[in-house]
Amino acid sequence: MEIVKKTKSYTVIKKRSGRFGVLGANGKWINGNEKIKILLDEGFIKVPAPKAPESKDESSTEESQEATAQA
Repeated sequence: MEIVKKTKSYTVIKKRSGRFGVLGANGKWINGNEKIKILLDEGFIKVPAPKAPESKDESSTEESQEATAQA
């Protein structure tokens, strides 16, 4: 394991698998939303942009037009 960043309140560690762990100042691992918040603030992980949902009406219309064009 490699220490990536160390502060007074926590230490960010990169594991051999490429994943990150956050060790608190008290020696216990930080998990869940606290870990995610720390990793986001430090820039080690990024939030993916939400995908725009496709409406079924548009996709079915496109499929029917393709089927008509092929016939």
